[in-house]
Amino acid sequence: MRIVVVCGAGASSTFAALRIRRAAEARGIVADVRAAGEQTLPDALAGADALLVGTHLAERLDSLEQAAAAASVPLAVLPGETRTLDGDAALDLAIAIAGARS
Repeated sequence: MRIVVVCGAGASSTFAALRIRRAAEARGIVADVRAAGEQTLPDALAGADALLVGTHLAERLDSLEQAAAAASVPLAVLPGETRTLDGDAALDLAIAIAGARS
């Protein structure tokens, strides 16, 4: 499973991606979890199964949804602040939206 986490510049998404990666490893799930900034998002979405968006990007959600739709990648907004993200909850969210597209 390939998960992309996006925030404005990529810094907080790096921490979120690490938490999600650790949650996947703890469950024995093979997951490629990548952080991306808005500038690198189109490239990051190639081959992705899920796009998770930080809540602080809500005002730009329309453009992010367009990018995700163009790449045929389901999108969900992360619950709560990215810097305090629960990796297990975010992993569950990614699995749910990736499974919904099948």
